[in-house]
Amino acid sequence: MNIEKTVNGSSAVIGVEGWLDTQTAPELGKAVEELGAEVEQLTLDLAKLEYISSAGLRQIVALHKKLKKLTIVNASREIMEVFKMTGFDKRLDIQ
Repeated sequence: MNIEKTVNGSSAVIGVEGWLDTQTAPELGKAVEELGAEVEQLTLDLAKLEYISSAGLRQIVALHKKLKKLTIVNASREIMEVFKMTGFDKRLDIQ
């Protein structure tokens, strides 16, 4: 998995590429921690995410609880299906 970060004051964008699974979910958590406490708004760009497992979903829930605002953008049809099956589409800000 590759992670690209862009920070602009109290907001940041993280792009995730590849698979978000048991092995790579901790990398996403670490990338968010590295942003620092001043980042309160995070946009998670999933345009290049190919697969998400339950561990990846748990990581997204943890981010949602930690940050004041989490927005998910560019989720593929397959990833959106996972979000819909789990009810995440009703709880998260997905655009």
